[in-house]
Amino acid sequence: MKNVIDGINHWIGFIPEELNRMTEKEINHRPMPHKWSKKEILGHLCDSALNNMNRFIKIQYEEHPYVIQSYNQDQWVLAQNYQERPLDEIVNLFCTLNKQIIHIITNTPNERLSNLCDIGNNQLKSMEWLIKDYLEHMEHHLNNQILIKKE
Repeated sequence: MKNVIDGINHWIGFIPEELNRMTEKEINHRPMPHKWSKKEILGHLCDSALNNMNRFIKIQYEEHPYVIQSYNQDQWVLAQNYQERPLDEIVNLFCTLNKQIIHIITNTPNERLSNLCDIGNNQLKSMEWLIKDYLEHMEHHLNNQILIKKE
């Protein structure tokens, strides 16, 4: 779990600085009307943190395998209207939520990391896998959508 914690910590420190280097136009630009802006993608990562925080706690004590409940990502982004929120609020939320996730991971007993969850289609994965997948999901959005420069 140390690699995951180190990875999340890296992004908590890196993303605020990197977003401050971007123009407001670049942060608010939607590549297509139905696609999210960089600001909305960061908001989506906040929503992901909220949902996964809930999962990381419940997997530790609820009946196994814990069934992962999906959520409508587009509706969450729309309902919270990240596009109209000040960027610094979203960045602060991203950092705070991920600090809490680090706290949860740090305080999870090692034996609970093998607790199983059903991620859908009868696929059983361990809590450890889900935590690693959380970081991979975050890095996918950050590297492939937020940090890419618009030509």
